[in-house]
Amino acid sequence: MINAIGRDIPEYIDGFGPVRPFRGAFAAVPDPAAYAPPLKATKPGHRKLVSTLEDLFKHLRIESGMTLSFHHHLRNGDAVPNLVLDTAAKLGLRDLSISLTGVFAVHAPLIEHIKNGVVTSLRSSGLYGPLAAAVSGGLLAKPVLLHSHGGRPRALKSGELKVDIAFIAAPAADSSGNISGLVGPAACGSLGYAFSDADRAKAVVAVTDNLVDYPLIPASITQNKVDYVVRVDSIGDPKGIVSGTTRITKDPVGLNIAETAARVIEASGLLKDGFSFQTGAGGASLATAHYVSRMMEKNKIAGSFALGGVTGYLVDMLEKGLFKALYDVQSFDLESVQSLGRNQNHIEVSADLYANPFNAGSLVNNLDVVILGATEIDTDFNVNVITGSDGVIMGASGGHPDTAAGAKMTVIVTNLLRSRQSIVVDRVITATTPGETVDVLVTEYGLAVNPARPDLKERFADAGLNVRDIHELKRLARNMAGRPAKIEPGGRIVALVEYRDGTIIDVVRAESR
Repeated sequence: MINAIGRDIPEYIDGFGPVRPFRGAFAAVPDPAAYAPPLKATKPGHRKLVSTLEDLFKHLRIESGMTLSFHHHLRNGDAVPNLVLDTAAKLGLRDLSISLTGVFAVHAPLIEHIKNGVVTSLRSSGLYGPLAAAVSGGLLAKPVLLHSHGGRPRALKSGELKVDIAFIAAPAADSSGNISGLVGPAACGSLGYAFSDADRAKAVVAVTDNLVDYPLIPASITQNKVDYVVRVDSIGDPKGIVSGTTRITKDPVGLNIAETAARVIEASGLLKDGFSFQTGAGGASLATAHYVSRMMEKNKIAGSFALGGVTGYLVDMLEKGLFKALYDVQSFDLESVQSLGRNQNHIEVSADLYANPFNAGSLVNNLDVVILGATEIDTDFNVNVITGSDGVIMGASGGHPDTAAGAKMTVIVTNLLRSRQSIVVDRVITATTPGETVDVLVTEYGLAVNPARPDLKERFADAGLNVRDIHELKRLARNMAGRPAKIEPGGRIVALVEYRDGTIIDVVRAESR
């Protein structure tokens, strides 16, 4: 089948089943028969606290073939999936399906569990580190499903993803299962990605290294959602959770791109009272937020909200009164964790509220502007953030396609050249976000506007910005770096790139080099 962006997608894929091809960013509609959450009952005096993970497996009768889920708020400090899967291996379990919202280098032990048959299926927003390289090389017999942050709660609510046991890494928990991410040695702030699992999983387990007296107040996830509590020595390394390494770039090229992006926002006409904004935690994105902040202060603009993965820079804008509210689905540094605990206008939100396309109103639909990155962008404005130009998985879909679809203006900021290769290509090797939802590309050599947005092109030209055709930017990059070697991975399918609505926008094939 040829999907809406010209990708040849098989009608049926071994290890996955029948495929629904991507038909357009807003073409799919939800099935009204949503999957109902399980009903549960506990008697007075029921004891939820279990002494060890091994005992928990026996209490819950966790068996081979089940689906286990985890969240990634602990990021590269996350110990919980490794602890749980080591226990599963010790007890002889096999053929487990793992739904982990983000995979990092710390999850490398999954490789051995896959080789030994403990894990046979995986879904995530993306893959980093050794496991990413192993999957790209064909480690798993079944293809990995790569979803967006909004696509995952959609799948849980629809029943496409049915979780048997959700393991929620809890920086703090009490014996009845109230959970918080705000305190404890592994405090990570928002637990927004775990909310839907707590709502929909057949059983929910809080795994904590910080058991506190009842009641834990405030609780992010409350006791009526949690079946068992297990105390372990450590749920993660704080150095990998909130490192404080997110800093504005000092690179002159990155600063130039950021300043141009801020001028693009100003020229768009969207930077006015009520302005809403999301940006990532990368150096150029943070620099863009810095320049936007200065513009808002200078012009006394009172924004409505900022959104997404939250850093201290967005916290600073909230505290200056530049935004009324800060919606936090993931806290990226210590400043954001502390702010979430003290400021009532800094609000913890679920991934469902954040970005699920099939609910009555995701927050992304209220965004004026989102600033995003890219590993590649093609002349149709399709964006790749999952693989490198060599087709090897090294990133995540994350909220990229969700925010691009929701925002009034989507701005991609990137260097035109990276590692002596053009970021602008004829055709991205892996499509993550469709070009119909991308409006502007900003590079150090000028900016390009999607032809579908002549209104923006006119505004930017009137503002004296260096507006160029995207084909011109591609030619310029090739003149500087030369034409890259053509890479077309021809092996079997190792991953499916799912668009936020559940359709397949692209596939990743094993390396054939």
